Amino acid sequence: MLRRQTLDLCERSLTSRLAARRALHASCTRGQSSTSSSTPGEHNPSSSLSSNGSSSAFPDSRASAGGEGTTHFGYQDVPLSSKVDLVRGVFSSVASSYDVMNDAMSVGVHRLWKDHFVAELNPRGGIKCLDVAGGTGDIGLRLLDHAREKHSDRQTQVTLLDINPSMLRAGQRRLAKTMYWNTDQLRFALGNAEDLRLHLDSPPPKSPLSAFAASPNKPKLPPLEHLEIEDESVDLYTIAFGIRNCTHIDKVLKEAHRVLKPGGVFACLEFGKVNVPGLSDLYRAYSHAVLPSLGAVLASDRASYQYLVESIERFPTQPDFARMVAQAGFHLPGSPQAERWGLPAYPEQRSWDGDESVNGAWEDLSFGIATIWKGMKL
Repeated sequence: MLRRQTLDLCERSLTSRLAARRALHASCTRGQSSTSSSTPGEHNPSSSLSSNGSSSAFPDSRASAGGEGTTHFGYQDVPLSSKVDLVRGVFSSVASSYDVMNDAMSVGVHRLWKDHFVAELNPRGGIKCLDVAGGTGDIGLRLLDHAREKHSDRQTQVTLLDINPSMLRAGQRRLAKTMYWNTDQLRFALGNAEDLRLHLDSPPPKSPLSAFAASPNKPKLPPLEHLEIEDESVDLYTIAFGIRNCTHIDKVLKEAHRVLKPGGVFACLEFGKVNVPGLSDLYRAYSHAVLPSLGAVLASDRASYQYLVESIERFPTQPDFARMVAQAGFHLPGSPQAERWGLPAYPEQRSWDGDESVNGAWEDLSFGIATIWKGMKL
């Protein structure tokens, strides 16, 4: 039985990887006719990163001569219309082993980052939380547990929203074992972070005995639903290790601003940039040499984890992303308005590019390997 399960897992992983690679090959073939002639994987000075490694204000896409814009998928330049499917292929491939790989990649430190992230937000008082790119439920479960354990709050509600059905299924299987299952405190929804009103249809189960079927060890999972997130309907918007995979980060931020109530908080936990001389080079070497190999050993999927490493490097610097949050309409921590409403600056964080307007706007964790950004809608 164990051998059969192992073979099945390998077969599913291989199928997902092949599909993702076929999509990547097709998208790159299409992109060659509409983009400037750059070698795949080669840094292009006209792309989102400038020659000194910093990012522009909105680094996700650029226009091509053929009309359709291009964006980055790791180090590849691909047509804008292809990135969603490519990213979906990556996370469908890694969904079943995502938590195990996070533990291996960070030696368990990602759990401490997430604990700190939620503890700082301190959810309570029956608020409505939207956890975008909620995936396997790591943040959503922590939000509910914190409200209950620290404040005896069983009224706070969390909606886990993700564009990837496989990741949401993994979250459903995890949360089905908790006291929040089948209560008003927890919902799962298919959705696109760039347009939270866009309707996404739930894919049918692959077979009558797959996702929706119950077994002694697997609870029956309800169909995934679409929820249209209304204007000013959310108190807390969280997104953890997900925003760097979005095609248009500026659209994600504007949608977050739209759905938050006045006084609501946007909170993002994402990989940042290590800004310690020597350590940054060491971390980059470790990321490229070790992390994809761990993916190959633990998940039989080197390619997906190579993309994850590359996507981290393509994400904006801490000051650049703070400026993007401000440009979306949010007040940054430490600004007079945010300070007045209880969002103080992080005193140890100063912008290394000389822009004092973003001083104290983020919190680096583990020397900047991970970073927390916040913004308040007023």
